[in-house]
Amino acid sequence: MTKEALVLSNDNSISEFSIDDIGDDHMFTGLETPMKADAFVMSDIEKKEKISDLFGQIMDVIGLDLTDDSLKDTPKRVAKMYMEEIFSGLNPNNKPKISLFENKYQYNQMLVEKDITFYSNCEHHFVPFTGKAHIAYVSSGKVIGLSKLNRIVQYYAKRPQVQERLTNQIAIDLKAILNTEDIAVIIDAKHLCVSSRGVKDDSSTTVTSYYSGIFKESNKIAELQNYINQ
Repeated sequence: MTKEALVLSNDNSISEFSIDDIGDDHMFTGLETPMKADAFVMSDIEKKEKISDLFGQIMDVIGLDLTDDSLKDTPKRVAKMYMEEIFSGLNPNNKPKISLFENKYQYNQMLVEKDITFYSNCEHHFVPFTGKAHIAYVSSGKVIGLSKLNRIVQYYAKRPQVQERLTNQIAIDLKAILNTEDIAVIIDAKHLCVSSRGVKDDSSTTVTSYYSGIFKESNKIAELQNYINQ
């Protein structure tokens, strides 16, 4: 039986595609990161212990000597890295606290924060993809601290991801936080699942975008692209 996938596009419309047609490299099954209902029943300490044990089993299966001084603590290091760093964005308790400020300067043009570096991991092969995120918005009366834009990007990047979902999650969250439709997010990333395995193309990058509000207008898109390319 052919499985079907629902895909959220930039205009927020939902389309249905055959997974066989899409292929596993670009499967995007929904806006929310797929999580179990009991994802947070186990404590972080318990998760680290279990991940360490299971990763040690993987190392053993592929033939590594876990008694070697260089390898014996690797399972614990991996477990700590997973929980405290590269997958910390799975836990909603780690979402950055956001403070908004009155737009006292009456700045009513687009604000662009570009070249936000992020590191994420492809949920299909658990290898990294890295790149730059560019964010733009027009204030509806409130403004956000610039560093918070970076932190929001990092929060959603620190989980198993696909780039399409990452782009939409950042944009939709910012729309809710800033209470504005005038949001644009562009991500340009390099995927190690493309460069280090499979086709092994080390030169290509992937670009995704989300435009809403005034950023659906061609002149605003051109203005934004001009700022990004400067």
